[in-house]
Amino acid sequence: MPRFTVHVRDEWLTVPCKDATCSIKWLGFEALKRYIKNKPDNGGIQHIKDVRFVVRRCQGLGLLDSDDTIEDVLEDNEFVELGKVTNMAYLFSYISLDGNSLTSTDLVNLGKGLYKIKVSGFMVDLQNSTYLLLNSVVVYGITTGFGKFARTVIPVSKLKELQENLLRSHSSGLGSPLNPERTRMLLALRINVLAKGYSGVSLETLHRMIQAFNASCLSYVPEKGTVGASGDLAPLSHLALGLMGEGKMWSPKSGWADAKYVLEAHGLKPISLKPKEGLALINGTQMITSLGAEAVERAEAIARQADIIAALTLEVLKGTTKAFDSDIHELRPHPGQKEVALRFRSLLDSDHHPSEIAESHRFCDRVQDAYTMRCCPQVHGVVNDTIEFVKKIINTEINSATDNPMVFAERGETISGGNFHGEYPAKALDYLAIGVHELASISERRIERLCNPALSELPAFLVNEGGLNSGFMIAHCTAAALVSENKVLCHPSSIDSLSTSAATEDHVSMGGWAARKALRVVEHVEQVLAIELLAACQGIEFLRPLRTTTPLEKVYDLVRATVKPWIKDRFMAPEIEAVHRLLVDQKVWNIAGPYIEKYCMEYIPESRPSSPTAFALDPPPSPRKRVRLE
Repeated sequence: MPRFTVHVRDEWLTVPCKDATCSIKWLGFEALKRYIKNKPDNGGIQHIKDVRFVVRRCQGLGLLDSDDTIEDVLEDNEFVELGKVTNMAYLFSYISLDGNSLTSTDLVNLGKGLYKIKVSGFMVDLQNSTYLLLNSVVVYGITTGFGKFARTVIPVSKLKELQENLLRSHSSGLGSPLNPERTRMLLALRINVLAKGYSGVSLETLHRMIQAFNASCLSYVPEKGTVGASGDLAPLSHLALGLMGEGKMWSPKSGWADAKYVLEAHGLKPISLKPKEGLALINGTQMITSLGAEAVERAEAIARQADIIAALTLEVLKGTTKAFDSDIHELRPHPGQKEVALRFRSLLDSDHHPSEIAESHRFCDRVQDAYTMRCCPQVHGVVNDTIEFVKKIINTEINSATDNPMVFAERGETISGGNFHGEYPAKALDYLAIGVHELASISERRIERLCNPALSELPAFLVNEGGLNSGFMIAHCTAAALVSENKVLCHPSSIDSLSTSAATEDHVSMGGWAARKALRVVEHVEQVLAIELLAACQGIEFLRPLRTTTPLEKVYDLVRATVKPWIKDRFMAPEIEAVHRLLVDQKVWNIAGPYIEKYCMEYIPESRPSSPTAFALDPPPSPRKRVRLE
């Protein structure tokens, strides 16, 4: 009887199959039944018929058609994974936007399509009052031109055309369009800023934007063209242009098509611009900030997983744990450094988690390790502190009014200012790139130690029959190439400024490029650490039958469920990408994180970090923001 190992969320389940003509869909539901049976709360699943999922091979992550028969597409004892397991009864939860409490985590989840949007009742009242005020004032961008044309008064009969022309002329970005996830984030963040009630848009326009978001009708937004002041004018203009029914749009239902037809296909009306609304839709730092939110969330995820990967490498290289002694780090008590040292202690050899590998070299004459192992708390630590600093700035920016002019209904006036200037997120994201890059820099040096037999006491390039096989030789070269590319990408963009708009906008942030390159740096860091994780797991093969600690063995098992040991040379690129995917999905953390938390709770409860998210695994939605669809 064939059997299959199926990964469902945090569980590996063996599913026997009496009839190989059953469908892949049957295999998925059979695994879900076993998963629910093992969970005291049914894994949060009330009705199995409400669950939707996709099925992938663990090897290479190839997507399987749910209607295919098992015998046609799977081999006996193959590993498969249920991905995107979603309880449809809870699929259409909402995040209520009030302009004050959205977080970078929320924004990334909105980008993934996990939630829809609504606005609070208080914001509705504030929105009405600011919009009514605009009907009684004469002010920049409402009854005048823009930038150099700020003193040109526009006749009342031309005010709608003024706003439409603004969007059309400013939609001049170039490059590839943002993907749907990033466009959703951009639209959600713009709605959040408008919901603060200081922009002067009508409720009708706000509601049409929300309807477009909830239907995933997403404008074509090129990634290049913003200088980060007066905000992200070009990308936000493209975003608004689609909502106006012009340009191109994408939705899951229609794919790419003319915007007016995409809106029609979903029963939606284009926005009809009123005074100031064109300006209100495009003035702000939402491109920089939404991409920055993704960058800082991914940086946070890879930073904590980097500690786990480095700990595994240290085990393979038979390093000592003495450098992680708590007394050392109390003498230099940076929060990030102390937290990283704590994670290493919780993962490596101890009474809590004994290691046969560590025991095998307990009485060796080695006094101390190379910096790439010994100094992980210091190097990884400052990365953690950098991420924490940047995240605070991004979350403040997410909930900031960055328009111009601002409409203050309670004062009965509008005021021109400079909140649109992107210097805050631009500087922070340059700093993030510089900080998080160091994880790749030190990881590449650990890969060198794993591959170099003079340093590792392992076979050269981690493969038998060297010469016939090259093993990890060029995987290390790839890591080196990515680290070198990062060195250029880490050059700050926010130190540059070019005067625009006839010297009216004579100092800009260049924050759009800061955000895009920060994302690229983070992705390179993820990829380098994926190579290190693969190499460390390969190194374990040469130390068998010795075993490492329980949490690190669990990480090894996770990788081996996706990538087999390296016996002889084979196509490596897909396997690097598969392990990269494990890191992006935070699966390494989800496997090892509970062991770290348990160690902290049982052994040193006073050392629990002050950050409530430091050990959080997929924290539950905040009831304050999310409501069920009635």
